[in-house]
Amino acid sequence: MTNTVFANRRNFLRFLTGSPLLARVWAQQSPGVLANAKDALSVMDFYETAHRAIPLGHWAQLSSGVDDDLTLKANMEAFKHIQLRPRRLVDVSKLDTTVELFGTVWQTPIFLCPVGGQKAYNPDGEVAVARAAKAKKTMQILSTVTSSPLEDVAAALGTPPWFQLYMPGRWDATEKLVRRVETAGCPAIAWTVDVMGGRNLETFERLRRMDTRACSTCHGPGPGLAHPRPMTDGLGGGGGNLSAANWDSLDRLKKLTRLKVLIKGIDNSDDARLAVEHGADGILVSNHGGRSTETLRATIDALPEVVDAVNGRIPVLVDGGFRRGTDIYKALALGARAVGIGRPYIYGLGSFGQEGVERVLEILQSELSLTMRQCGTPTVSHISRASIIKPTNS
Repeated sequence: MTNTVFANRRNFLRFLTGSPLLARVWAQQSPGVLANAKDALSVMDFYETAHRAIPLGHWAQLSSGVDDDLTLKANMEAFKHIQLRPRRLVDVSKLDTTVELFGTVWQTPIFLCPVGGQKAYNPDGEVAVARAAKAKKTMQILSTVTSSPLEDVAAALGTPPWFQLYMPGRWDATEKLVRRVETAGCPAIAWTVDVMGGRNLETFERLRRMDTRACSTCHGPGPGLAHPRPMTDGLGGGGGNLSAANWDSLDRLKKLTRLKVLIKGIDNSDDARLAVEHGADGILVSNHGGRSTETLRATIDALPEVVDAVNGRIPVLVDGGFRRGTDIYKALALGARAVGIGRPYIYGLGSFGQEGVERVLEILQSELSLTMRQCGTPTVSHISRASIIKPTNS
């Protein structure tokens, strides 16, 4: 009987230790963190608050890159080597940040990138993010490894999101997943192709091993977060060799679905041309936030050659390292149709849930609008390579 009582106490303490809600309470009582979302002046103001609120094992996933994390850092560093070229005495009293993609007008060129397992950062996960996206009229891409069902996210967003596809190992599982996405009304699929060869998540493994919590406190049955993969449960997609995927796989995917198909993870002109030749409807220049290959090359540096190779035939989007409205402006100047953020809105989610995500979007949109006015570009279509300077020695 005594052993049972002690065991129950240990399990309860482990549950408390792993509780995201309790972690946020402790974080908000610590010095150097935000008391509420409105106190944030930049998106990185959420960083330390999220760091203290999110359990270590989950923070390991969010904060790490591959190998020495140098590509992750390069994504952010590269913006410092691109200068703005302000223009004066231009009427910017009526600002228009709308962009059009596949016949739909977005109120902002900023969108929310797919991030898996968002209930690891807040109990409401992707649904809280969807509510924030709806409030701020922002497009959301949902991950295959979402911790909330697609249908729940679509209801919270008020419209079906785009869907990021990790193609299962077996084709029949891919068909089932795509059919579900079609039934939900999603207009586009972003097939992620940059992690099929595997990756070395060294920092993640080191940090994860420092987390002494019992994983069962937030995964699987019992108290804590729900099972993290409702979109792939029951698909039976194991057993295939993802590294065998090739351009014929894109041809097959295009024949399978009437949805728009973008390729996410392209970062060079050769693959960009092949994507166009094989019928891709769009490209998302991405290195998985520095979590795919240690290329040491930022996505903002890869963007121009992809845009030039595509030559206007399909839209090019980009993500990776965006932390300021000026960063977003620079990508638009280099030819991106829209710009995705990942970690920043998860910092907001982990800190304050929906309210935190909304504040992140407010800050970035405000900074982008300010930059557009200062640079004499009243609409997104006015932003061009003439709006920036990249010194030859940078």
